[in-house]
Amino acid sequence: MSRLLAIDYGQKRTGIAVTDPLQIIASGLTTVATTELMSFLKDYLSKENVERIIIGDPKRLNDEPSSISELINSFVVKLSKEFPEIPIERMDERFTSKMAFQTMIDSGLKKKQRQNKALIDEIAATIILQDYMNR
Repeated sequence: MSRLLAIDYGQKRTGIAVTDPLQIIASGLTTVATTELMSFLKDYLSKENVERIIIGDPKRLNDEPSSISELINSFVVKLSKEFPEIPIERMDERFTSKMAFQTMIDSGLKKKQRQNKALIDEIAATIILQDYMNR
């Protein structure tokens, strides 16, 4: 079996989540600097069998693309050229950062821990992946 990998792409940081090989559980993997994302993915995908990559698709409430959409589209093109054998899907990511922050509160994390934006990005990627699996 192979994993699913989700990406919550950001201008500075990118959250990454993966499933177990049986695709039952979505878990946060890490957060990487966006400038290092492609090299991280090359390394990870050389070691792990990934069936599909899911990338968050940020939209405004009126369904228009958000300001970062062009950057994400450009990244998707590069990613599909680098890994043509791995299908890439987009998944609506509206409210995932707010849901991630609420998850941190519900988990009892202290205020100082909740200010960790890298953790928010990783949790947001996990939410994107879980939503994809539930779909």
